[in-house]
Amino acid sequence: MIEAKEVSFSYDDEETNTQKIVVDKLSLTINKGEFVAILGHNGSGKSSLVKLFNCVNIPCAGKVYVDRLDTTDEKVLFDIRSRVGMVFQNPDNQLVATIVEEDVAFGPENLGVPPLEIRKRVDDALKAVDMYAYIDAAPHNLSGGQKQRIAIAGILAMQPEYLILDESTAMLDPMGRREVMDTVKRLNRQGMAVILITHYMEEAAQADRVIVMEEGRIFMDADPKKVFSKVEEMKSLRLGVPQAAELAYCLKKGGLDIGETVLTPEAFVEAFQRRIQ
Repeated sequence: MIEAKEVSFSYDDEETNTQKIVVDKLSLTINKGEFVAILGHNGSGKSSLVKLFNCVNIPCAGKVYVDRLDTTDEKVLFDIRSRVGMVFQNPDNQLVATIVEEDVAFGPENLGVPPLEIRKRVDDALKAVDMYAYIDAAPHNLSGGQKQRIAIAGILAMQPEYLILDESTAMLDPMGRREVMDTVKRLNRQGMAVILITHYMEEAAQADRVIVMEEGRIFMDADPKKVFSKVEEMKSLRLGVPQAAELAYCLKKGGLDIGETVLTPEAFVEAFQRRIQ
């Protein structure tokens, strides 16, 4: 598991010449195989938090453990980073080669994986994201969704236990977002833990668990239905809820309560039909 114990992180704010705390005495556990979405407005500390999980950030106080490995122990740095893979917002910043095959092989090569094993990992990773047909393609010729899936394949080739996506669908069109989310959900069903930072509430609704952050702390931590039933609380944090939940909330305010929290259009239609029958 990934375990944060009373962890804090801060950085130097050059404008105010002070230390700005972005993660504040936060405790959290993420188990293997979980699909966790992390929400929060800009500056809430969500990206700073997940960067603590793969040693991009090092705690100022408290401890973070990945499968009982201490992230402050430099001797286990590469072991932790091989377990916790991170995909960022812009896939172009993670693509380093001119051919897809070479790009996916870059990570395991740097880990010192033997050539025959690299060959197998590259093939398996590209098949896992449905991009094997593009193995000889030039990444710059691919669509945004395809590029992001290649970036995910590059992480998969390092065989991580945990996959972090830091707003990885933010720069994609709806089709690209759907391609990436379909890939992520399939990987999670196969046993990989997924930690998803997103501003799209419909994406967060697909997780098993939703964590809402505010000012470096956890404001809510529950299943999606419970979190998105708190419409007023979410709005107070400058966050939204899935459109289906928003519509149900508006109907309830107008006097028509469909009786449950719904997260998808299909669930809304079913609940609405039951209510008016």
